[in-house]
Amino acid sequence: MLRRQVLTAALAAPTLAAAAVAPRAQAKGSAAGPVRTRDGTNLFIRDWGEGRPVIFVASWALASTMWAYQVAHLSDQGMRCVALDRRGHGRSDLARSGFDMDTFADDLAAVVERLGGKDVALVGHSMGCAEIIHYLDRHGSGRVGKVALLAPAAPYLVRTADNPYGAPQAYHDANLAAQARDFPGWIEANKKPFFTPDTSPAMMDWLCDEMRATPTPVAIATFRAVLAKDLRPALGRIDRPTLVIQGDKDASAPLEITGRRVAAGIKGAELKVYPGAPHGLFVTHMEQVNRDLETFLKA
Repeated sequence: MLRRQVLTAALAAPTLAAAAVAPRAQAKGSAAGPVRTRDGTNLFIRDWGEGRPVIFVASWALASTMWAYQVAHLSDQGMRCVALDRRGHGRSDLARSGFDMDTFADDLAAVVERLGGKDVALVGHSMGCAEIIHYLDRHGSGRVGKVALLAPAAPYLVRTADNPYGAPQAYHDANLAAQARDFPGWIEANKKPFFTPDTSPAMMDWLCDEMRATPTPVAIATFRAVLAKDLRPALGRIDRPTLVIQGDKDASAPLEITGRRVAAGIKGAELKVYPGAPHGLFVTHMEQVNRDLETFLKA
């Protein structure tokens, strides 16, 4: 069963903090500067390193800064890391509309097209995984070489007559109502299961500060978007090597109803289960995640 923390974790981790990873300088093939989408929204991206391009798609209510430690590691391993701020998040435009999965997929397509080439790797966490899956279904995989999905908030989080997994819509509605009443309070009440007991208070506070920076109407709209999208039919159409990484202590998107189902639905997908890892495994199990991503992306 999904607990109260569903998608809390879409949360994600610390920012690039003061020094971690800043946008790189202009270079050959650089995606420096905003990406303009079909409806004129400007998306901010962080472009760091040289080599094979890897695009990072953030969690719910977080921006590109959450990928600090993955970008730092993979760029040192000869990869070009490009992380985008979803519309309404971080330094991207606060668009008045377009907070739906089709538009998010189209926004990702604009970033992929900016990079050019046909061997882009896509890496997502939680809601970011749902966006990647929908992008592949809507735009095809012609420009994509590999896909890595961390703790995916997919394929479908609402319980229905033909979907015994997930939680009732009433449960999700209650979460949305709580966010609308007191989003900072909701974040605080749901943060601990995202981490492990030995996670530093500073790391947890850092994450919460990042979430609080997301406008509440944007957070609610994106939450509704991922809940509304049934991605089960899309899984069977993914035709690229796919790695799914998830912890068996994920309280926000439990393994048995998300990651295990996603991996089972994608032909040839590899599932790596981390014992004791929560939804925020890319922070709590950072070194292991970085090693597994490096191995997968270099293979």
